[in-house]
Amino acid sequence: MNRQALYFDDLKVGDTSITGTYEVSAAAIKRFAAEFDPQPFHLDEEAARGTMFGGLAASGWHTAAITMRLLVSEGPKLINGVLGAGCEVEWKTPTRPGDILHVESEVVELIPSRSRTDRGTVALRSKTINQHGQIVQDMTAKLIVARRPA
Repeated sequence: MNRQALYFDDLKVGDTSITGTYEVSAAAIKRFAAEFDPQPFHLDEEAARGTMFGGLAASGWHTAAITMRLLVSEGPKLINGVLGAGCEVEWKTPTRPGDILHVESEVVELIPSRSRTDRGTVALRSKTINQHGQIVQDMTAKLIVARRPA
């Protein structure tokens, strides 16, 4: 997809986009966790080694926030922004310090609103992938997108 502002009417099922990358640092993992998800496996390498993660891992919500940043800055440029109406998210493998993430997205469904003809719902599936090709997050978001004015 291009970076021109897109209306609902400009999109079609199968449209894809790939973002640039974002490198995750141990300091960022700990900073996010200290404020939003203060669990030992997000805060301390030593404590994390004794958990099912076997080492420091980013919060899933941190991975989701990185995904959002990449989508907003480099994903499909929707006319009214990335306006969510819900999503399903799965964290497939932990995000680790040093991971370099990017997001690959695909439009999987377009639903014109029956009651509000000025908009529609776009189902966008976004896979956040690390430098090893592993999917760390798989998310399908329902986005509200304005229709082109008549």
